[in-house]
Amino acid sequence: MADLLSDEEIQERAPDDWEREGDELVRTFEFDAYLAGVGFAAGIAGLAEEAFHHPEITIGWREVEVRLTSHEEGGITGKDVDLAARFDDLA
Repeated sequence: MADLLSDEEIQERAPDDWEREGDELVRTFEFDAYLAGVGFAAGIAGLAEEAFHHPEITIGWREVEVRLTSHEEGGITGKDVDLAARFDDLA
């Protein structure tokens, strides 16, 4: 199990453009076309599967919302901020 991050650690470690909403890190990625967003969602799903850490992914028209939290621990852990950075790299 991973340790929950403190409020200060979350603020320091969360990548830019990610917002905290309660016990989740949230970001909406925007794309020029619907299929570009679908492709991105497939890519982050692969990264999540490799990390065995699965976010909520909502695909909309030209945007993909991602929500990260560590359900087992009840909040945000290092796994969440690390995966958020990997998603940013893919975008």
